[in-house]
Amino acid sequence: MWELIRANKRKSVWLMVFMAIVLLGLGAIMGGAFGGQQGLIFGAGIAAIVFLIMALVSFSAGDQILLAASGAKKVTKKVHPQLFNVVEEMTIAAGLPKMPDIYIIADQSPNAFATGRSPERASVAVTAGLLGRLNRDELQGVIAHEISHILHRDILYVTVAGIMIGSIVMLSDIFLRSMLYGSLMGGSRRRCSSRSNNDGGAAIMMVIAIVAAIVAPILAYMLYFSLSRRREYLADAGAARLTRYPDGLAGALEKISGAKVPMETANKVTAPMYIAPPVAKDKMAFAGLGSTHPPIKERVKILRNMTHGASLKDYSQSFATVTGGKTVMPVSGLKDSAIDLQQGESSSKKVSQKKQLKQINDIMRMVNGFAFINCGCGLNMKLPGNFNSPSVKCPRCGKMNKVG
Repeated sequence: MWELIRANKRKSVWLMVFMAIVLLGLGAIMGGAFGGQQGLIFGAGIAAIVFLIMALVSFSAGDQILLAASGAKKVTKKVHPQLFNVVEEMTIAAGLPKMPDIYIIADQSPNAFATGRSPERASVAVTAGLLGRLNRDELQGVIAHEISHILHRDILYVTVAGIMIGSIVMLSDIFLRSMLYGSLMGGSRRRCSSRSNNDGGAAIMMVIAIVAAIVAPILAYMLYFSLSRRREYLADAGAARLTRYPDGLAGALEKISGAKVPMETANKVTAPMYIAPPVAKDKMAFAGLGSTHPPIKERVKILRNMTHGASLKDYSQSFATVTGGKTVMPVSGLKDSAIDLQQGESSSKKVSQKKQLKQINDIMRMVNGFAFINCGCGLNMKLPGNFNSPSVKCPRCGKMNKVG
């Protein structure tokens, strides 16, 4: 997959160049709207400073910013041993130099994403809702998908894109809000002066600036979206190859898309990072962001149609059969050696929704620092992290239990 890795590195460079042009152009136009010809240079200079700062942030701490914005908390193996075992297995299968750091998001909506700068500095974040709903094979499929993003160097692209798009949106939002505030306050003295001197030119420049502030984020999103869909197909193919069980990821995608649980912690910048588009509380919150991912039904159908093998070549053939389109696989992937399918290991026994909800809530409590005390009478007590007493009385049998 070196061909794909090199291509993704090139995309990251071109993304930085494109984002720089958009930011500088947007800054110059905004500066010109407020300060005329001198404002063009001043605005471009401010935008250049913003770009340099955000570029440094993207490469040095972009992953930590995105994780923090998602409400993800780094956890130990004690919180969810199965998750750590699965991540370790897929790390070894992919031949990564280091196991990614593991984060859990205390959210009931099932989803996951990977971020980082390189395979040596990568993180995988999953929601409590995902852990509570998926069986081991399905969880393995999701983790393999995210590990494939790390292996393909997609995470650098996602991290850079998320931070840079956020800066463009921020700059546009500041300008539009200042325009709204200015209009409510009767306009600035500069605009009053410009109306007396060169009202027509200033008005045209202001209209151009407003249009640019609206269009710039859309252009940035469109570029990101156009490159994101292919990445998702390739990560699905990588997951099938690593697990040798495409049905695991297919089943996970069906459960994720079928949950319809609003995601409290996602926003417009982080939403495209997830394995599937998050469900928003506000129907308009992620309007249009579904285009960052291929249709779930199509992805599931491609995976289910892989009945002869789990190689990249098998995925490519299934993709062509299902979509009727050209392969998304690089040439090197079509030369992939044959990989036999294997059977899933998880039990097909269904878990009740009540039990799933209990598991999800328990995981969320553990992530948030709750202590679990098992009394001899069988009652499981859940104590918040700020519980300071050295012992707690069981409400069922009255026995005093030591708090570890």
